[in-house]
Amino acid sequence: MISTAEYALLSASDIARHVNRGDLAAREVVAAALARIMERDDGVRAFTDIWAELALARAAELDARLARGTVLPLAGVPIGVKAGEGADSFQNTRLTAAGCVPVGATSVPRSRQGWQTYGHTDRGPTLNPLDPAWSPGGSSAGSAAAVAAGLVPMASGSDGAGSVRIPAAWCGVTGFKPTNGLLPSRDRAGLNSPGVLARSPLDAAAYLDAVAPVRTVPADSAAPPTAVWSATLGYADTDAAVAAVALRAARTLAEQGVLSVSADRPPTLVDPAPAWTALRAIGRPPTDEDRAVAVNAARLRDCFAHADLLLTPTTPHPPHGHDGPGARMSVALTWAFNITGHPALSLPAGRTARGEPVGLQLVAPHGADARLLDVACRAARALRPLRPLRTGGRAT
Repeated sequence: MISTAEYALLSASDIARHVNRGDLAAREVVAAALARIMERDDGVRAFTDIWAELALARAAELDARLARGTVLPLAGVPIGVKAGEGADSFQNTRLTAAGCVPVGATSVPRSRQGWQTYGHTDRGPTLNPLDPAWSPGGSSAGSAAAVAAGLVPMASGSDGAGSVRIPAAWCGVTGFKPTNGLLPSRDRAGLNSPGVLARSPLDAAAYLDAVAPVRTVPADSAAPPTAVWSATLGYADTDAAVAAVALRAARTLAEQGVLSVSADRPPTLVDPAPAWTALRAIGRPPTDEDRAVAVNAARLRDCFAHADLLLTPTTPHPPHGHDGPGARMSVALTWAFNITGHPALSLPAGRTARGEPVGLQLVAPHGADARLLDVACRAARALRPLRPLRTGGRAT
């Protein structure tokens, strides 16, 4: 039997390899996941519902198929499902077909008021596993917290303005938003893309292989990809401490030969806030915001004409407490790419001097999802993972 502590150290790719080889049974892994949730979730509140009976039955069915010689790319991998999305959504159906086992629904905000950088459960707000005093981010709050706490190695999310990348940055995990349109959008405006919270970019790549109808092939180049750095995208009010941590991570990647970084010719975008709001208003007439969208698209085309990637901090400020974000715009550096549709990913970049987690956002040209994930896999090996600050209590 696998212990809950051993289970918590396994990535989705590790689990699939062991289950396909017969080293572990899917039911054994799922039982460990459910036990880990029972042990730890009261101190995190990542889940709003647990599907124990269905999950164990699904795992038993998988074991029977595997015994007959079936091989599945994500065999036996327990996943969390973002509440409101459901296990029968497009991405979760494809993940299940690839061998994943949904074990429960993860928390989201209770209302649509304010910026949705928190999670709600009937036991109280979702807590950040890195420090329970912080919000985990949102709106895929429970999915990020569940992965960060070792409850599941992978959880589904959706990203309409940064709702996968923001909680990934604040919980110290990987958050990936594919190119808009690669998967069916979750809103009529086409801004809200399915996405994933995962323990590593390698698991995010396995997610993309499972859910995307066609996956693009990474470019064949011996030279490291080129990246342009911008702390503000020309409009965001980014904290100096946050920018410094993200830039230090980018420079580490350059020193390790993962990529080359330049501060020359960073794109100066128009603040996307009015355009995002207007695009959400279905049926509205053409406005000045449409021209702002066109300007940003053109400036990003110019950026990617001379660089493979754009790097920014994921958020302009560190995680706030459970009293809410106030007037700070957590989405300031993420939602531009929901409008333009570029694939984007957040990696743990490090901590500020006060111990606050910071994410590094990597943005790639349209359709270059595999190239982005390939670079992210190499980047993750060069950056140090984030660990909880506190050791007391069940939240760690």
